[in-house]
Amino acid sequence: MNHSDHPPHDHSSHDHQPPPDEGRQLSDVQYLEIALRELLIEKGVINADEIRAGVEALDAVTPAQGARVVARAWCDDQFRQRLLADGSKACIELGIDIRPTRLVVVENTDNWHNVIVCTLCSCYPRLLLGLPPDWYKSREYRSRVVREPRKVLAEFGTQLPAGVSLRVHDSTADMRYLVLPRRPANSEHLDEEQLAALVTRDSMIGVTLVQTSLVRTQAIPD
Repeated sequence: MNHSDHPPHDHSSHDHQPPPDEGRQLSDVQYLEIALRELLIEKGVINADEIRAGVEALDAVTPAQGARVVARAWCDDQFRQRLLADGSKACIELGIDIRPTRLVVVENTDNWHNVIVCTLCSCYPRLLLGLPPDWYKSREYRSRVVREPRKVLAEFGTQLPAGVSLRVHDSTADMRYLVLPRRPANSEHLDEEQLAALVTRDSMIGVTLVQTSLVRTQAIPD
């Protein structure tokens, strides 16, 4: 596991609500968000319907967005290189604009496997993967995947060979990670759309692998 070489994890500007297991009391940031929202509505800068529409648009996003990105990278090596160089910019080619968030795409290889976490809250590429699952936000996952990533992955049914090194990537307020899974074996006959159908949310977080059978075992339920 390689966790120490990532930028400091500064959550001072996070715009996410704390996960359910953090308690129900509102934080200072939440009170500030409510006050700012009400002030903007009162001043006529934005209205409640516009806010509701924005929330509904985010809620409507599914992991199929990210799966499209992964499948294109598998089928187009030049796109894959652009995706690894600048994830946010490459996504625009597919009509997915996640700016100003910086998207860092990390690729699984024969020697490396990547897994994503947000150790202090639930930062997550929502515009690509939709709403984060409850287990991703849980204190158990956020603490354990840093300390014992192989054991956590095993609980998802993912057994990595001893020679494969693990990297744990900690998301920040302005940077999100996406795992580019390895293309499954014996998938050469599949087209881009069929490949996208194989890609799961959990494989783009890094806790599972992409399988042509789509069979998954997940120990930590939503």
